[in-house]
Amino acid sequence: MAPKKEAKSGVPIQPVPEKRGYEFGGPLGAAGIVFGLPVLIYGFTFLCNDVSGCPAPSLLHPSTLTIEKLKAEVGWPEEGLKAFYDTNATLWVLAYYGLSLFLQIFLPGQEVDGVTLACGGKHRYKFNAFPSAVIILSGCAVGTYLYGADFAVWTFLWDNYVQVITANLIVSTVLSIYVYARSFSVPAPGQPNPEFRELAPGGHTGNVLYDFFIGRELNPRVKLPIPFVSDTSRTIDLGVFFEMRPGLLGWLILNLSNVAHQYRTYGYVSDSIILVTIFQGFYVLDALYMEPAILTTMDVIMDGFGYMLAFGDVVWVPFIYSLQTRYLSVFPYELGIYGIAIVLGCTGVGYFIFRGANSQKNRFRQNPNDPRVKHLTYMETATGSKLITSGWWGCARHINYFGDWIMSWGQCLPTGIAGYVIIQSIDPSTGELQKQAVQTPEVRGWGMIFTYFYLVYFGTLLIHREMRDEEKCKKKYGADWDKYTSLVRSRIIPGIY
Repeated sequence: MAPKKEAKSGVPIQPVPEKRGYEFGGPLGAAGIVFGLPVLIYGFTFLCNDVSGCPAPSLLHPSTLTIEKLKAEVGWPEEGLKAFYDTNATLWVLAYYGLSLFLQIFLPGQEVDGVTLACGGKHRYKFNAFPSAVIILSGCAVGTYLYGADFAVWTFLWDNYVQVITANLIVSTVLSIYVYARSFSVPAPGQPNPEFRELAPGGHTGNVLYDFFIGRELNPRVKLPIPFVSDTSRTIDLGVFFEMRPGLLGWLILNLSNVAHQYRTYGYVSDSIILVTIFQGFYVLDALYMEPAILTTMDVIMDGFGYMLAFGDVVWVPFIYSLQTRYLSVFPYELGIYGIAIVLGCTGVGYFIFRGANSQKNRFRQNPNDPRVKHLTYMETATGSKLITSGWWGCARHINYFGDWIMSWGQCLPTGIAGYVIIQSIDPSTGELQKQAVQTPEVRGWGMIFTYFYLVYFGTLLIHREMRDEEKCKKKYGADWDKYTSLVRSRIIPGIY
């Protein structure tokens, strides 16, 4: 490989950026995602509700469906779209972001160098997402101890759910516009590049909408004018910050809010919502604890930071991934001992494959002579890389994705054959109107459109990610990759795909 060019001052020179073709269906696909996914999230919120049922009953009778009837069933606000935004809710969401940023800057953390960039430099990162999360969750625990399920955070999130979605949508949109506009200040090829700024390989096609969506700049960073702290502490990598902090932890906080709502409504907490919250909470906290691992992911080394990641981080992840607990907060499905065993078994198998495969690969990379992996066979490429051809990685080229997908079943199965309808009645003892979620044969199964959406989406995401990784490896290894794929034929599911 040719050495990186440097100016006379020793400052790296901006290389000619790599260019790639369209993904996600190009500009048309980008338009569909930018404008369609927010509608989908709002749609899920209203169509699976605590007013009439999940799904809204009229949806099962399209011949008699009217807009006015549907509005009544989904709890459409009288103010219309104006009710989607609330300044107070937005300010509280921004305060949450501010707290996350404050902890990022002032809380001690581990400092790590990122991967080598095309210009030859490396970014420096400070990681403290896990202790930051512990502090925030501890505050929530204290509040819950003092006020129970009526703790202000839990009631606020439930009562202002739509407005909180809107606030995060505003944040992601404004952030996307900012990083897109700022990307045009990246030094031109051949110019000094002291801040190691680069364009993403697939983010500078020239199509405004597509580049805005996919992200023009790779790893955009901002240096805050804060005195008395180190450069590393006050330099924020926007992609890493938003992926690892407000949205990911927000997913767990939304789940806890849903648990509190179930308790306020029914006076108990079901085994199903406890399982889902524990599984997803472990997933979140594990990711935060292993925060430095993000530096080798596609999101950091390949993808620009634009609307796709900004929206995905702070809107899609917290509000789509928490659909199961939101459903269960209204319909407290009881699994029983056999149901719990099935869910735990499914999750255990998935985790065994996922963790076993990743641990095997990491041990082999660190020390191929480790007694636990020295029995593995491999082929060596012209680049010097060693590709494992036995063990977990001899079963499929992305066997860890298979384990990850199996674990997603464990987050959806606790909702059962989903679907409920809200029945209203008068409490004879108090004379007050009360609501009860019940499952009837007519609605049974239709709620799975919402509660199992994550499973279908996640599987699609993993296949798409695998296809992108295959393309990258084919380009990197050439003929060696063809030889490797002839030895390890399956992509994700052994013998099937």
